[in-house]
Amino acid sequence: MSGVVTGDAVVLGLQPARLPSRALAVLIDLVVVWAAYVLVMIGLVVATASLDEAAVAAVSVAAFLLVLVGAPIAVETLSHGRSLGKTACGLRVVRDDGGPIRFRHALVRGAMGIVEILMTFGVVACVASLVSERGRRLGDVFAGTLVVRERMPAARVLPVPPPPPWLVGRFAGLDLSAVPEGLWLEIRQYLTRARELDPGVGRQLAERLAGQLVARTGTPPPAGVPAEAYLAGVVAERQARDARRALAEAGGGVGVGTGAGVWTGTGTGVGTEAGVPGGFGGGGAGVAPAAAVPSGFSPVAPPVQPSAGPSAGPRTGAPPASAPAVGSSREDGPPATGFAPPA
Repeated sequence: MSGVVTGDAVVLGLQPARLPSRALAVLIDLVVVWAAYVLVMIGLVVATASLDEAAVAAVSVAAFLLVLVGAPIAVETLSHGRSLGKTACGLRVVRDDGGPIRFRHALVRGAMGIVEILMTFGVVACVASLVSERGRRLGDVFAGTLVVRERMPAARVLPVPPPPPWLVGRFAGLDLSAVPEGLWLEIRQYLTRARELDPGVGRQLAERLAGQLVARTGTPPPAGVPAEAYLAGVVAERQARDARRALAEAGGGVGVGTGAGVWTGTGTGVGTEAGVPGGFGGGGAGVAPAAAVPSGFSPVAPPVQPSAGPSAGPRTGAPPASAPAVGSSREDGPPATGFAPPA
């Protein structure tokens, strides 16, 4: 692939279009333009039937220039290098530095296209495109433009083979912070194509990569572990760490409760399990948000039946001595029913 170099000596990942795709795009554009030109000429013939020959000739030349020359220039300028044919073929006209074209670029290309495409039936354009290293015609050379491919075939990514089962988790304590990305890329490329290499060459490459990895981590591989298996185990460990880090970042804003919730309000009951409202159970911990309390409802502790006989000690959950027992009758008021009316 011929690289496109900008003025700052930066190589762009653009692939120049070749003659077959460019010829197909030009053919589509010519079919559309000539069809429009024929329709315009038919309309002009009907409209200029009463004019003399000089006026008809002038109108015909103007229509030719506007439809066959002006229309492609306007389309390339407004679409930034995408005509109908180029859009269908996945092509685009750009500057030599990879930027979008302007009116002056489209004007030079259109003016040169009259000579090398229309007048010579595309012969000059084909010869110039074949001779050019990046497939440019004369219009591209004079305008300082290049036709590139916008739709690139997706590269098939080969999966890294897993390590042997007895090596899974063996490198959990390995420090991988000093290993550069370039070395990881070399190791992954080797592991994905190890079966395609000559056994001797593959063994030497694996040993070289393993030596570089040991120099970066400072920890030699376990005794008796082949270099290829060692590389596969370390790569699997790094992938596992990346997966755990991604999961931790994705779930960082999600809170996980560990205690049981208690409904706030006038009631003092405590739930026994997570999610059980307070006042309906007996021994959990934690406080639920007040927004969860239903309006006008205040749950209270359930009635406690008095013991039939004396107790050896204070019973768990019994009300304090200073307060009357829940559910007992009082002289100055009706007995408690366990329900508090809304405020």
